This record gives sequence, C-alpha cells and structure tokens, in this order.
Amino acid sequence: MRLLAGRPLVMVGMMGAGKSSVGRRLATRLGMPFVDADAEIEKAANASISEIFDRHGEPYFRDGERRVIQRLLEGEAKVLATGGGAFIHPETRATIKAQAISIWLKADRDVLMSRVRRRSNRPLLKTADPEATMQRLIEERYPLYAEATIHVQSREVAHDVVIDDILAALADYLEPEAVAET
Repeated sequence: MRLLAGRPLVMVGMMGAGKSSVGRRLATRLGMPFVDADAEIEKAANASISEIFDRHGEPYFRDGERRVIQRLLEGEAKVLATGGGAFIHPETRATIKAQAISIWLKADRDVLMSRVRRRSNRPLLKTADPEATMQRLIEERYPLYAEATIHVQSREVAHDVVIDDILAALADYLEPEAVAET
C-alpha cells in the first residue's frame, strides 16, 4: 500500500474478463475501496448502460464514461473496474496511465463467451453472431489493452488464484520503487 503512494488500481479488459468480480475481491484483500465505473455511469445518467447506448449511441456513452473515470481517479486510492471499451478511448487511456496502475485481465475468447452468455446486458454483443463480434473486439482491443501496466491471465480458476497473480505482478512492478526507497 505504501508503494502505491495513493495511486488507484484500474482493472481493464474485455467484458466478461472479471474486472468487477476480481476487482471487488482485490480491493477487499488490499483494504481499499472498490468502485465500478459502469455502476457510477448508470447512477450519473439515471439509466442502464444498454439504455444509454440505445438512446444516445456509443460515442455519447464513451464521452460520459471518460468524464466519470477521470472524476473517479481523483481522491483516495481505490480499485476501479472499468467497462470493456474504456481503455480503448485514447484520452481515457492516457489519463489512466498518468494517474493509476492499470491491470489488464486478459482472457481467451471461449472464457469470455462462457461468462457473457450468462447475461443479456451486453449492448455490443446484441448482434446476429456474438462470437464473431467478440473475436473482432478482441482483435481491435487487445493491442491497446497490452499498453496496461500489468497483465494477468483471467481463467476458470478461483478468484483468489487470479488475485494472487495480480498481487505477485504488482509486487514485481513496484519492487524497483521499493529498492529506490532504501
């Protein structure tokens, strides 16, 4: 916590990667608050993500998402779960890079699809071929997610295993800062 020096941890990755569920447990483990950007966007808009997409379109949503994430990065250190497209927006990505430590939960397409099939609230997957849409999103987004500070594989294991992976990667990333302090 000392080495985080007040920096938030920001979970990035595709829908279904586990950003919210893993992020919430990571925050508990670290004794930090957890915030879900999508929930904050819905609260600010008084509408669901799907409703925002349907009424106003994706560009409108992304602009609001950018503003909400910028606001959420201020203040105390926290674990922040972002929506799947947040880190794709260049300004949002730059803000996260400047103010936080980003953690990419990378997952294979089959894992993502098995998880997102459980819910019907994924506006970008309301297509004739959700698997092809997911593959296209992976091809577009993974090169940008790769700019995240830390990469951890999300897979079908207990959340605590993925959290242990995150904490180990975080320790490796922060170790040079710890050495510099001594």
